[in-house]
Amino acid sequence: MSRRCELTGKGPMSGNNVSHAKNRTRRRFLPNLNDTTLQSEALGRGFKLRISASALRSVDHRGGLDKFLAKAKDDTLSENALKIKKAIKKSGMEADVLS
Repeated sequence: MSRRCELTGKGPMSGNNVSHAKNRTRRRFLPNLNDTTLQSEALGRGFKLRISASALRSVDHRGGLDKFLAKAKDDTLSENALKIKKAIKKSGMEADVLS
């Protein structure tokens, strides 16, 4: 399983551990990923996604998974999230989601 957020595309970053003596060794900064189930109002079911904590806050701020996906760019979404976005558009509920 990759360490990448399915909604925002956040992944590992690299940097340095710096000791008190200023010795530098390479390290990885991993995103804070959580396995969560988000409910889609348009489709009436839940979807299990591996998303970062900041993405979860963004989903809550925008008013739910449907509204988040309606405004999200396709290049940051995973294949699974793109399928969900397409299913929401196909269901004919995007007019309700955007309002």
